[in-house]
Amino acid sequence: MLLAPVLRDLAAAGVAPVVLIDGPSGAGKSTLADALVVAWPGPLRPTLVRLDDIYPGWQGLDAAVTHLREQVLAPRRLGRPAAWRRYDWERRELAEWHPVDPARPLIVEGCGTLAAAHAPLSDIRVWLAADDRIRKQRALARDGELFRSHWDQWEAGWDAYREREAPERQATIRLAGTPDIRRP
Repeated sequence: MLLAPVLRDLAAAGVAPVVLIDGPSGAGKSTLADALVVAWPGPLRPTLVRLDDIYPGWQGLDAAVTHLREQVLAPRRLGRPAAWRRYDWERRELAEWHPVDPARPLIVEGCGTLAAAHAPLSDIRVWLAADDRIRKQRALARDGELFRSHWDQWEAGWDAYREREAPERQATIRLAGTPDIRRP
């Protein structure tokens, strides 16, 4: 069960931990985050933030990483008001702000959450690896033909992020999101 190591580490992470879930597109980050919300122990339900709601377009990976750090993780760690701003993909413009309560647990999932600067601002960092062929099938099935036309562009940004940030090395937990891949 993918949740077991995360739930184990939550027991020692305090009342309102920050859990970051990263991995390539189609690895199963959203599914894992949804399952974690349902299985969350304790009285406080976590806030779930999805980077898919923050990326400002197909070339927005780096901007979302910066936004997450500056608007959510750093202020929250300091006990200050934190919030994230939604990107409206249809209108191609920034939309409303969403507050993040620093007293509640926080789960952030998406490509870019395990940037090196996020490590000291988080408690549990999950890397979800996946077979490239399977994850591409999943991502295109989920996001349809629109994503297909942007796949190569997104992957180039993802590869640059991985080269620069080495997100796998920031992880406290490494999981396999597809059955045919060995745990990293």
